[in-house]
Amino acid sequence: MFSNNKLCQLLGIEYPVIQGGMIWCSGWRLASAVSKNGGLGVLGAGSMTGEFLKEQIAKVRQETEKPFGVNVPLLFSKAEECMEICLSERVPVLVTSAGSPAAWTGRAHELGIKVGHVVANTKFAQKAEAAGVDFIVCEGVEAGGHNGLDEITTLVLTQLLAGTTSLPLVSAGGYMGGRGLAAAIALGADGIQMGSRFACSVESSASDVFKAHLLKVGTIGTVLTSHGWGPTRVVRNTFSDQLQALERSGASVEEQREHIGTGRSRRGMMEGDLEHGELEIGQIAGTFTEVMNVHSIMEKLVANYTDSVRRLEATLL
Repeated sequence: MFSNNKLCQLLGIEYPVIQGGMIWCSGWRLASAVSKNGGLGVLGAGSMTGEFLKEQIAKVRQETEKPFGVNVPLLFSKAEECMEICLSERVPVLVTSAGSPAAWTGRAHELGIKVGHVVANTKFAQKAEAAGVDFIVCEGVEAGGHNGLDEITTLVLTQLLAGTTSLPLVSAGGYMGGRGLAAAIALGADGIQMGSRFACSVESSASDVFKAHLLKVGTIGTVLTSHGWGPTRVVRNTFSDQLQALERSGASVEEQREHIGTGRSRRGMMEGDLEHGELEIGQIAGTFTEVMNVHSIMEKLVANYTDSVRRLEATLL
């Protein structure tokens, strides 16, 4: 079906679908399941020590021989430690974010590792391409978790970059299945990155309490906090209400950071504190009606993609 797709050819995957590397959600069970079902499973190293990441990589390799990746936010305190592990383990794909990939891309290529970088505007896309990355992930403000300061939507960003980059382009933010994949390809992307749909899967390492709560979020149940210094999309709760109140009162960034504290996302997504934890998820969560396993997610994605393409073809007759 996707034999001529640039992203599939580059990464050696069946379907042009990359699983988002989400903290507290993207452990070895999820990453291996996505890879076994034709996408690119990705370990989210943003909440891992180097040693724990090494264990997770080993477990993925025990489960599948298919390609997989590791996402490392480069501003993460343990980023260098995790990057060295990725290089020493020669993971098939590195997906970097929140920083410059220039310092690592050359070394990764020497070891045969493909590198993608997540960007939120055209300037950073150009810098990533100049750094020599193999593909670009453009993420819009619909996405869960941390977003770009410019708050550009996925629809706009994908079209902007489709006309300017020669690299395989992955569109991210607001996707849940095959209709979105068809739309992204129509806009000029080569594939999609899905995070939230996989966060709300059986294989996700997030708390079952968190997953069940996502089915109740609704279409306006997420909010963007920390405007101007660290935009983050989360489920609306007591924590987010308090943080937004601080923003409106003119509180300094330091005061807002103090309110967030440490371990807030673990408290929410891993430990299931629905009121005082940080529950990172994208706007697309408003469409979720059940916690599905990865096989069913991918099977439905392919079916809906096929239906969408046929619908498009029918309009041309």
